Amino acid sequence: MNLNKDTAKKTAELLLQIKAIKLSPNEPFTWASGWKSPIYCDNRITLSYPKVRNFLKVELAKQVERQYGKPDVIAGVATGAIAIGVLVAQELGVPFVYVRPTPKAHGRKNQIEGFLESGQNVVVIEDLISTGKSSLDAVNALKEAGAVVKGMVAIFTYGFDIADANFKEKNISLTTLGNYQYLLEQALDSKFITEKELLVLNEWRGNPSTWKQSK
Repeated sequence: MNLNKDTAKKTAELLLQIKAIKLSPNEPFTWASGWKSPIYCDNRITLSYPKVRNFLKVELAKQVERQYGKPDVIAGVATGAIAIGVLVAQELGVPFVYVRPTPKAHGRKNQIEGFLESGQNVVVIEDLISTGKSSLDAVNALKEAGAVVKGMVAIFTYGFDIADANFKEKNISLTTLGNYQYLLEQALDSKFITEKELLVLNEWRGNPSTWKQSK
């Protein structure tokens, strides 16, 4: 996975400032999966802050062109990456589509919304990578529609081993603006967390599915 340290630290700083990422080692969150976690990330909050969303738009567009060249189409993964995907497509001056988790149950029963031709080069935009499963499901849908998926660019990744394995298995290149390592560095530098809390956050990262808060 490709990542620029300066961009990663700046991304972390902005996400922490607007509380798109919340760190709470002492009062963990419960994810939809049931995992207990000292971190919660909701990048949709960035859309409410023009300076932050503009930074993400520009940096994501730069990464797309740097890693994959200018694509024919940008695809956003529903729902979290639809809006930021539109902004990236606008920055690059290319068409946009988005991919639903599953086909609609009515009407034309589309899974991909927008105009996409078979053989077009597509770069996928995602807001957050955890296990990578839903992101790669979107890639599969695009491939089934005849798209040539060049790779994926995301705002943030937890950097789980399972995600790395899933992307490797599907042979999909992933580039992100930020990751967990640089998030913790920035959080410590900016005094969002203490050294003791850093230990807890690193402990969780080592085994998130079975982690339990220390009493």
